[in-house]
Amino acid sequence: MIESLALLGAGGHPAPGLDFTAVDIRTTGLRPGRVVELAAVRVHADGSFAGELATLVNPGPGVPPGPALVHGITRGELDDAPAFGEVLGPLLDLCAGSVVVAHDPAFAGAFLDRELGLLGVRLPALPGVSTLAAAQSVVRLPNYRLATVAHALGVPTRPGQSALSGARTVAQLVTGLFGRYGLTFAAPPVLPALPRFDGGRLLPRAEALPAEPGWMAEAVERIAADDAYLDLLADVLADQRLTHEEVAALAALASEAGLPEAHVRSTHEQLVTALREIAERDGVVTAAEARELRQVATALGVGAAGDLRPAAGGKPTRVLVLGTTVEADRLRARVLAEGVQLAKKLTGSVTHLVTDPSVPANEPRLARATELGAAVLDVRVAPVALGFEPPPAARAASSATPKRLGGRILMGVGLLLMFVVVVGMFGGTPLAGGIFLGALGVGALLGGWWLAEPAPR
Repeated sequence: MIESLALLGAGGHPAPGLDFTAVDIRTTGLRPGRVVELAAVRVHADGSFAGELATLVNPGPGVPPGPALVHGITRGELDDAPAFGEVLGPLLDLCAGSVVVAHDPAFAGAFLDRELGLLGVRLPALPGVSTLAAAQSVVRLPNYRLATVAHALGVPTRPGQSALSGARTVAQLVTGLFGRYGLTFAAPPVLPALPRFDGGRLLPRAEALPAEPGWMAEAVERIAADDAYLDLLADVLADQRLTHEEVAALAALASEAGLPEAHVRSTHEQLVTALREIAERDGVVTAAEARELRQVATALGVGAAGDLRPAAGGKPTRVLVLGTTVEADRLRARVLAEGVQLAKKLTGSVTHLVTDPSVPANEPRLARATELGAAVLDVRVAPVALGFEPPPAARAASSATPKRLGGRILMGVGLLLMFVVVVGMFGGTPLAGGIFLGALGVGALLGGWWLAEPAPR
């Protein structure tokens, strides 16, 4: 149903004038099964809103809803929901004449294709964009989960349990990626004519505000991973704890998706080890962090956190980056890659507030950060101030050291050549040969001296 288009930087076919329709779904599992919630948000290329829809989808009588611990949908809610065939018409009407966007089009497309197949409906391929692939082309992140990418690119809303919250996040991401990074299409998108279907009723569920992420949810953003099961674990850990019932449900989902038990066990160990390393990295392990990590490790049957104990230390580095420029995005990505806490809002725990030129001088959080004792930095000097890069003088000295060493070696070669010329002249070497070697020696001496001597200040 969705065909991902190749993207370029400057030089391709620009997006202005196009609409994007961001699509997100909630499903019965990790492999193509049934859709239990569908949402779509249409925006213009400049980010302005054009329309949206959201609805629960009944996969059929008695079909289990899948991981309620992740999407929060119960079987009872689905009993009164419309079938996929009833929502297909409104979905296609919203998508018509636009480029379809999903964070992972291959995953969403596989489920949507299955639903179409069950209905016996064939559609032309819809031109699509993957925000996951687009983000990979512009920033380097430890992982490319939707929440991680949104945080790194400064999207203010965090995706929650509902498909609508995910679609809204994807819509903000795609317009930001095209507008801020100048992405273009390798070929002009071909927008096919879509068939019309009778529209049925929709049943959106109440949209709850996403809960404030705890330290584990934030820590998962700093874990290098590309694994669907790990993504599922990360979503479940948003509340800092894991019950035996949740572990059993996760195991059932992994088994249904065909994941080997060894892979699941290895993923559990990888997650707990990475969370422990992150908890210990800043030298501060709170009693709550130690307790919560031990509880999760025990529930997953992993012993990597059994001896973790609270450890006092200084205030851990926590960075809030304000701004909508490429430089701000890249610093947020750098903070995550360095394993440092990236804040979403200004609180007393923030140690550094970084701004870029898009932030006005009268931004209230600048004065408030100073009151809270946070260092206020310009985005251009932040990498050095945060310890990610050495000071310019140190970099210059470091780069000059090999240069000076090479210069001294070259001077030694020049002296050796001059010595050979002198000895050769006394031994009867032809004048022409002596002049040639002497010229080489003088050149080596002068070149070596130029490299070895420090540049004037």
